[in-house]
Amino acid sequence: MTLKQRLDYHYKAFDKSQISPDPLQFLHLFDNEKDIEAIGFIASIFAYGNVKQIINTLDKILLITNNKPYNFIINFGKKNYSTKLNGLKHRFYSDEDIKILFHTLNKIYKKNEMLKNLYLTFYNESQINLKSSMSEFSNHLITSTKEFGGKELSLGIKFMFPLPELGSACKRMNLFIRWMVRKDELDFGLWSEIPTNKLLIPVDTHVARVCRSLKLTNRKNADWLMAEEITDNLRKFDSNDPVKYDFAICHIGMRKLIF
Repeated sequence: MTLKQRLDYHYKAFDKSQISPDPLQFLHLFDNEKDIEAIGFIASIFAYGNVKQIINTLDKILLITNNKPYNFIINFGKKNYSTKLNGLKHRFYSDEDIKILFHTLNKIYKKNEMLKNLYLTFYNESQINLKSSMSEFSNHLITSTKEFGGKELSLGIKFMFPLPELGSACKRMNLFIRWMVRKDELDFGLWSEIPTNKLLIPVDTHVARVCRSLKLTNRKNADWLMAEEITDNLRKFDSNDPVKYDFAICHIGMRKLIF
């Protein structure tokens, strides 16, 4: 088989029945667009480290939010809401970091109703990819956190919102935007204003390793430039939707399967 045939085979094989274990599974628990977007953003923020640890943390968040993530965010400013997060930690994130995140989301959702409405204020169709709008979006989030956490950002808050101009692959932000923009069995297409050919593949160690073996990148570091190189090569196989192969590539790497 050619590489395109192999990629297309695995794209079809990794359908909705193959989601777990993946943070994407939490989005599929909901039908309401606001809940899907809200839990999607939260899931992406926590999508680093061991997948079992990620799933465990997101299970705890669903329990805390009573399976109503959007409602929890909208009401987070109320008395005693922040205490519900006491003791919740995830690798670099302290419970204080997580409280600042939810305070920030409360402010943004009350003003914009959905994150999509905020993101689109930074997006324009002339962009080759989403580097510029993603940077402005993340910088806006960073600035917003300072209202609740002070001017000195913690390591956890900095890690929540990486910036492409600093070289980061921005895996978690690219992952969230993939979930929102693409539309198939896996992804939701809630941000239909952005075309799929603008997306960049979310690069982590699993994706980097598989893509090196497939000669989709020659770069050593899993950074923004690697994400651009891999995506450019995937465009040869689907120019309109190159990132559709991401889930299969990632899970082949995670599960240590043969491509």
